Amino acid sequence: MPSAPTLDAFHWQPHPAAESALDDLVAAFLDRCPPAQALARRMQAETATRFPDWIDHLVVPRAALGRLRAAGFVDTVGSDALAHPGGRFPTVLAGADDAMTVALKVESVADVAAVHGVDAAIAGGPGARFRRLRVALVDGHELAVVERHGWDGCEPAPEDPARAVAGLAALESFRSRRRDFIDTADAFAHTAGLIDRAIAACGRDPACERFFAAEREFWQRRNRAGQVQKARQDALGLGWANHDHHTYRSSREAFPLLIAVLERLGFTCRERFYAGGGSGWGAQVLEQAVTGIVIFADVDLSPDELSGDFAHDGLPPQAQLGTIGLWCALHGEALLQAGMHHLECTFDHDALRDQLAAAGIACMPPFTDLPYLRQCFTAGERWPVRPDRVAALLERGAIDAAQAAHFTRDGAIGSHLENLERNQGFKGFNQHGVDAIIKATDPRRGLHG
Repeated sequence: MPSAPTLDAFHWQPHPAAESALDDLVAAFLDRCPPAQALARRMQAETATRFPDWIDHLVVPRAALGRLRAAGFVDTVGSDALAHPGGRFPTVLAGADDAMTVALKVESVADVAAVHGVDAAIAGGPGARFRRLRVALVDGHELAVVERHGWDGCEPAPEDPARAVAGLAALESFRSRRRDFIDTADAFAHTAGLIDRAIAACGRDPACERFFAAEREFWQRRNRAGQVQKARQDALGLGWANHDHHTYRSSREAFPLLIAVLERLGFTCRERFYAGGGSGWGAQVLEQAVTGIVIFADVDLSPDELSGDFAHDGLPPQAQLGTIGLWCALHGEALLQAGMHHLECTFDHDALRDQLAAAGIACMPPFTDLPYLRQCFTAGERWPVRPDRVAALLERGAIDAAQAAHFTRDGAIGSHLENLERNQGFKGFNQHGVDAIIKATDPRRGLHG
């Protein structure tokens, strides 16, 4: 069984020099490629997103590599590419001359072709692990888009039509999977079985990418802010390729089952998260190296449990439910009946607040406002609560009669879209201000009985 990293294994830092070096390259590219400049303006005005946040990889003149190396980029093993091990930056490839290529990540290259009227061949067949489309070419400066399904290279993957079809079948099985079982262990076992069959048919990394495409879709059906923002991004053909992380809430009893499912999909445990002694909750951060998907897995937690391997060893039941446990008791496990608590994507923080407000969607106060990290939730989506769940909570004394009446009548907050802006390549999370927003999302907040 995998073990958790030590508490001091991850210390993410901002990297302003690396950001500055990349920003100068991107600015030079935009000056020389008017179609890319026009798209960048539309991204900002129509989706509150920033062009650099969509970059998958760049091809730059070799003369530019020295500054990048000095800023912390290192040569990757087995390829003519640079990556930054301590920050959230795109891959940089060495080109042969002064021309540059910027490839943006999107969910569907065909959508980009349709939206922008691109009459060019798509490299990679439908369902392939890597697909690429040239959007514009101006004096050797190329704007491209790439679509990934479990492939981390910057050149087309070897194609296997049978695997491609299997990947589409896996997506369908994940989209339609049964989520509600009487026994939670049976539900996790059912999900694990679907994942195992998908991995056998199309491979672990493509299965992982397809699983989370289905998860975002399930979450979006129950979150109006997500529906509005996805429509805005789809209008430019972008999809949810700007996702930063996916947040799951879990009961203490089910937490090892959640971690086991994620590790099946190739995730490894990254930093452990705890907001402070009075917070009553913690999280395990996980990352899948090939797909780049990051998970924030929340659970009620006491300070003394942080030093152990709570992701694998299991957590005994607590007499009192914290914010996370109550949410799960009201709505179900996030991997099962409830769906994700929130999807967090990268935006221009202030622009998104303003643009969503114009669409009638409010944001909560920011819980992180640092030069390198800004975060806030949209106002919560209120979901109805099943009467049997309310009755069970009342019987165990987890809520009182007035709270039970409120949840029965008005439901409880279920999900959010999170507005995140990362700067200077900062890859971590705020260990402090986040506790206030978790407490603000407790379903009991403001209820007196």
